[in-house]
Amino acid sequence: MLSALARAPHLGTVDLEHALYDDRSLIRVLAMRRTVFAVRHDLATTCLAACDGVDRSERNKLLVLLGKAEVPDPQGFLDAAETDALAVLDRLDTVTTKDLAAASDRLATRLAIGTGKWANEVSIASRVLTVLATRGDVVRARPRGGWTSTQFTWSRAHRWHPALAQGHDPEAAAARLAAAWLARYGPATPDDLQWWTGWTKTRTRAALAALDVVEVGTSAGPALVLADDVDPVAQPEPWVALLPALDPTAMGWRHRDHLLGPHREQVYDVNGNAGATVWVDGRVVGGWTQRDDGEVVTELLEDVGRDRFDLVAQHAAALTERLADVRLKARARGWTPVENRLRA
Repeated sequence: MLSALARAPHLGTVDLEHALYDDRSLIRVLAMRRTVFAVRHDLATTCLAACDGVDRSERNKLLVLLGKAEVPDPQGFLDAAETDALAVLDRLDTVTTKDLAAASDRLATRLAIGTGKWANEVSIASRVLTVLATRGDVVRARPRGGWTSTQFTWSRAHRWHPALAQGHDPEAAAARLAAAWLARYGPATPDDLQWWTGWTKTRTRAALAALDVVEVGTSAGPALVLADDVDPVAQPEPWVALLPALDPTAMGWRHRDHLLGPHREQVYDVNGNAGATVWVDGRVVGGWTQRDDGEVVTELLEDVGRDRFDLVAQHAAALTERLADVRLKARARGWTPVENRLRA
């Protein structure tokens, strides 16, 4: 949500909720690198088909958990649990994990996941929904609560949007996804594309071979762009942005030195996840966080000049006002060094 608002400040959360849950022009998909993306409805099935290895991986991981739980015949058990879940989803418009667990003894089965302080016990229903989502059978619907809530409801994909009923050849889908990515992130390397998608080298090479691409020189070395995207780009006006954690720009490439300079270790967590970052003229120059009282505060890691410093302060004040009583939490990542200092 914050990524979209940073790029379209004239919009509000109500506008984005309308796009996600009412006219459904944007669809949440669990695809590249097993990450949730919000994409145009016409690109959703392309992402799922191009990243079909994710659903196989998630299903295999669940079979391993069932085996560790000593469930007899894990394969047959999971087949039946998926059938149970789809039957409930076919009967109801939307469901929660609790609804599924209440409807089927199989889906209520508890599994131990994680170790140490991350150890947890969940119903198999939540994991079955993940598998079905990566396969394109179900989709996240409107969450319970506000826009920061993670208590999602789920719907059958074809019922949520007709475009989700379309199938795609995985290789053709991979080429289309690679073209869409290069149009936004090029110049970039095959290594960047492989990391961003989670593909194998073989699929990455095949997808690029299907496109009309050319090699260009960059400060970091040779990279690829679409052949129809080589015209010079005018220098943009000076700009400042406060982008949220896991923003698609901060996570768009494997090799990010052109964005980060010496600041990588300060604004990414130990697993390589981007924290909330401050940008000036196309580069990361610091980080930000929201304190418990709601104030958005920043730390700059280099001298950006008085004008840019003042613009950063103005953006922080505006974001504080926009968030109002909403409180942001670090989910699926750790706090970065900058965030930890700002929250101390």
